[in-house]
Amino acid sequence: MNKKYEILIVDDVSENIKVAISILKNENYNFAFALNGKQAAEILKSKRFDLLLLDVMMPEIDGFKLARMIKNTPAIKDTPIIFLTAKVDVASIEEGFSIGAVDYVTKPFHPVELKSRVANHLELYRYRRELKRDNVKLNNEIGAVKTRHYSDLEISQKEIIYILTEIMEADSGETAEHVKRVASLSKQLALLEGNLSSQEIERLTLAAPLHDIGKILIDNKILHKPGKLTDEEFKEMKKHPQNAMKILKQSGREIIRAAKVIAYEHHENYDGSGYPRGLKGDAIHIYARIVAIADVLDALIEKRVYKEAWSFEKASRFIISESGKKFDPRLVRLFRDNLESFKEIIEAKRIV
Repeated sequence: MNKKYEILIVDDVSENIKVAISILKNENYNFAFALNGKQAAEILKSKRFDLLLLDVMMPEIDGFKLARMIKNTPAIKDTPIIFLTAKVDVASIEEGFSIGAVDYVTKPFHPVELKSRVANHLELYRYRRELKRDNVKLNNEIGAVKTRHYSDLEISQKEIIYILTEIMEADSGETAEHVKRVASLSKQLALLEGNLSSQEIERLTLAAPLHDIGKILIDNKILHKPGKLTDEEFKEMKKHPQNAMKILKQSGREIIRAAKVIAYEHHENYDGSGYPRGLKGDAIHIYARIVAIADVLDALIEKRVYKEAWSFEKASRFIISESGKKFDPRLVRLFRDNLESFKEIIEAKRIV
C-alpha cells in the first residue's frame, strides 16, 4: 500500500489554496490548510507534515518569518518548505533559500510545474527519512554490541529488574504493554528534558517499569475491582509507594535506587497536593516527575477494568490541562511541543 503524504498549504487567499488542492489532488496526498501564519503555527504544534507550501506575502507573520520559526523548532525543522509567491526577484529567492526552503513555485500556478515539484520533494524527503531511520538502526545495533560488553554486575542488575517487572505484571493488575510503554515514554521525555546524562537516561528507562511495584502488596480485590474504590480502599491503594520502599530499600545499586525514588514519588503532584509526602515542585525528583507524565498518559489510553480507553488526543489534553498542578510545567511544555513523537511510541508499542 502506498504511503499517504501529509501536506500543509498556508495562504491568506483561500482561492489559492483551493486551486493548489485541485491541481495536486491525489489519492496519496492528505491536505491541511491555514489562512495565516499564526494559524499554521498552531497546527504545526500537534501535527507533522511531509511538505509545507507557504505563501510569502501574508499579514503579521509572513512566509519567511514562519519558515524561520519552523527551522528553529527541532521536531519539525527538517520538513521541506516550498514557497508560493507572485513576487519573483533575486533578493526574495536568496532570502528564501538562506532560510532553508527547498524550492519556489510562482503564482498563478502552472499545474505541471506544481505537481512535479511537489512530487519530487516528497520523494526526496522520504529518502532522507529512510536514511535517517537506517542510521538510527545502525546506532541501535552498535549500542547492542556495547551492551554485550557490560560487566556481569550491570547485567545482573538488569536481570533483577526484568524479574521484578514480571512479578509485578502477574500480580499488580498492570499489563506488560503498560510498563514497557511507560519506560519508552519516560525515555523520550528524559531525552527532551535536556539536563540528564546518557547514563541517567538509561538508569531511568530501566527503573521506570518498577514505578508501581508496591502494588504487589495490595489486596487483589482492590487492584482488580471493576468499579470506583471506596475511601477505605483508596486509602489502602495509596500505600503502594511506601510498599515499594519496603521492597527495594535493601539495595544500594544505582538502578534499584532510581526505581525506589520513582516508585516512592511518582504520585507527588507539582503543586504539593500529591502523596505520600506532599512534596512540591523541584523537591520531587526529576525521575519521578518524568515518569508521572508517562504513567498517567499511558494509563488513560489503556482500557482497564474500571474505565474505557481514552484517545491519545483526549489524554494529551488532560496532561496539558494539569500543567503546574499535577505535573511539572516545563516537562508538560516539552510534551505539548512534541506530541507526535509520543503518539508514535504508543502506536509502535501497540503493534503485535
